[in-house]
Amino acid sequence: MNISIVKIGGNVIDDPQKLDEFLLLFSRLEGKKILVHGGGVMASKFGSSLGIEPKMVDGRRITDADTLDVVTMVYAGLINKKIVAKLQQFEQNAMGFTGADGNLIRSAKRPVKDIDYGFVGDVKEINTELMEVLLEKDVVPVFSAITHDRKGNLLNTNADTIASEIATSMSVKHTVRLYFCFNKAGVLIDENNDDSLVPKINEDIYDELKRDNVIHSGMIPKLDNAFSALHKGVSNVWLGKAENLILASKGKKSGTNIERHRYDLY
Repeated sequence: MNISIVKIGGNVIDDPQKLDEFLLLFSRLEGKKILVHGGGVMASKFGSSLGIEPKMVDGRRITDADTLDVVTMVYAGLINKKIVAKLQQFEQNAMGFTGADGNLIRSAKRPVKDIDYGFVGDVKEINTELMEVLLEKDVVPVFSAITHDRKGNLLNTNADTIASEIATSMSVKHTVRLYFCFNKAGVLIDENNDDSLVPKINEDIYDELKRDNVIHSGMIPKLDNAFSALHKGVSNVWLGKAENLILASKGKKSGTNIERHRYDLY
């Protein structure tokens, strides 16, 4: 089957109007589809209101026990169920999940190397068999960024990574397209200027832009996941504004396409 896996970022989720507009577009996306959402902006706000300030390293959240409680409540509870309810309004048979539900996504707690990320999970296994059953029944799975280790522990897991790993696992038997939707036009030379869009990027250009600090912080794990998915069998990987999802799905020019072959940026 043809499957679209879409990840939506926290900046869009934090804006109710933009989120509603995106979910309407997502509902119009043809074929089987899976939605993965973050929610870091909202989690940080909720945490701060409880006196739990966010700690970030290179765009990744440090998750202590209190922070894990916050992100579980916000991601798997408030955000996930609002998204599911809105998709149901748009006549999508959406169902919300964490990785613990049906053992859909098993992770392992990230080992401490240079940085102790706390209760952060690295994805180890995707239950593709159950995922296929859901899709065949025309269910639209909606995943929050919470997984588990099958030892009774929940783990905070990067939503970009979840989307990439689901896409990679499903691509073994199916044709999969992966879309990273957020509030930027795509990869930008000047992050404040959408006209500086890089329409296509390969790993040579990616490395060059990282060296020049054009790409930094949260864009690094996003692009790492994008290239990983492409190399592991995902057909197409795209990054761009949430409102351009349908254009991207039809192959029209918008956003940044992730590519394997080599060429120069200029």
